Amino acid sequence: MSKFAASLAVATALISASAVAQSPKPTIVLVHGAFADSSSWNGVTRILQKDGYSVVAAANPLRSVSADAAYVSSVVNNIKGPVVLVGHSYGGQVITNAARETNNVKSLVYVAAFAPDAGEAAADLAGKFPGGTLGQALAAPVKLADGSIDLSIDQAKFHEQFAHDVSAEDAALMAAGQRPITEAALTEKSGEPAWKTRPSYFIYGDGDKNIPAQGLGFMAERAGSKHTVVIKGASHVVMVSHPQAVATLIEEAAQ
Repeated sequence: MSKFAASLAVATALISASAVAQSPKPTIVLVHGAFADSSSWNGVTRILQKDGYSVVAAANPLRSVSADAAYVSSVVNNIKGPVVLVGHSYGGQVITNAARETNNVKSLVYVAAFAPDAGEAAADLAGKFPGGTLGQALAAPVKLADGSIDLSIDQAKFHEQFAHDVSAEDAALMAAGQRPITEAALTEKSGEPAWKTRPSYFIYGDGDKNIPAQGLGFMAERAGSKHTVVIKGASHVVMVSHPQAVATLIEEAAQ
């Protein structure tokens, strides 16, 4: 090899390495689930931002799987560059469908979340394995003007059901600010899942009372999870009680 060719090869390698080093980090899009809101991601967001990530905590409408997924895919499609799409609880079903309509989602992270296959609904998966107690913790349903029904958790039962490893004071705030979900959203069948074509990562607590840990493990294994983290005793809001563990897994999915 001539001296010129060797110099050119070295320069090309250095430029290539520099480009890799300077490539922007993926944007992290966080999608909350039922009975929560975007503030449930505050602890995780704080860590991700400190580590140099751009974060969007999307406001999930919680009206229907199809409409919610369309909204989230619109949010993602307006972001330049790669995205790591993260869903909590029902938000897992939303990202499973939303990512299908995007080209920039590089990976999916399921945080105590549903990862349905085609034709499955959240309600089906929640009852697939024993141990869930959400049904008996729900408040009286609210009938809406269009004939649909909104569901929420009884505030008096919220702490024990949804967030037993969060302080009573914080759980009371979460209960007061919870976002209701339509019954129809929980029974709507899912479409072809994005986890069949995108790498997925799972984290959940084995003390989850909304989605039994056995069910969460089943979905993680079925989706071919690249890394599954199970936190002993953690509640359904593992992102609130263990934000560092959740942020660490999200950053792994972003690599």
